[in-house]
Amino acid sequence: MAVSVSLLASGSRGNSAVVASSTTRILVDAGLSCRETFKRVRALGERPEQFSAILITHEHSDHVAGLQRLASKLNVPVFLTEPTHHTWNRNMRDEEGKTPELRKVEHFAAGRSFQVGDIAVTPFTIPHDAADPVGFTFRTEGVKIGFATDLGYMPVSVRDHLRACDVLVTESNHDVEMLRSGPYPWSVKQRVMSRVGHLSNDALAEFFTSDYDGYASYVVLAHLSEQNNHPEIARAAAEQALQGRQGLWRNRVLLATQSEALEPIRL
Repeated sequence: MAVSVSLLASGSRGNSAVVASSTTRILVDAGLSCRETFKRVRALGERPEQFSAILITHEHSDHVAGLQRLASKLNVPVFLTEPTHHTWNRNMRDEEGKTPELRKVEHFAAGRSFQVGDIAVTPFTIPHDAADPVGFTFRTEGVKIGFATDLGYMPVSVRDHLRACDVLVTESNHDVEMLRSGPYPWSVKQRVMSRVGHLSNDALAEFFTSDYDGYASYVVLAHLSEQNNHPEIARAAAEQALQGRQGLWRNRVLLATQSEALEPIRL
């Protein structure tokens, strides 16, 4: 088998990942510039021209900042929901009111699976303050990969989608006390802590303790706040929550960062 997951960047300054099978390569989100995306992809030994598609979770700038340029350069389909596409268009209007063009667009709806090459993609709704935000699961060559970041809490529907994942990429955005005492304005703190904000270390730990099936060989903690979290605090909270769970000896906890790509996870 030749399935791999590579997180090119994860955090408030840009998010992007690569899910690959033997014959298909998908770019998940486009929050880095085209130049930086290509640089990090090549540093991992991959070739940007081999991408099959770009998938977008939601329209916030740290997930779409490089989308227009990447879509033009790669000349591959961009998969996103219709509300996300509409909002991205509105946000990207120039001074004359013109909207950018994505030459190859494919709309999908949460809950309806679709195929990109030999990878089956299932999008699912997540609670976040965006037009129509989604997470994804990817199935190929007997492997299941789950992505669920940018969510204010972990509803039952999301927990169900994340069962039996061989790789689980999920959010451990902030330490609650660091956020409360940190430099953000109170309005921003309220947004982050809300049910359409971001998942805290404690909230993720609660999921791991109460309703996680322990199936994944790799758990990747993503979208860590550089202001309101620390990698070792996030890791310690996750690893403590995972202790004693049936089968969790298999789980290896990895941390995705903003500054450099995470070594590819190969399955």
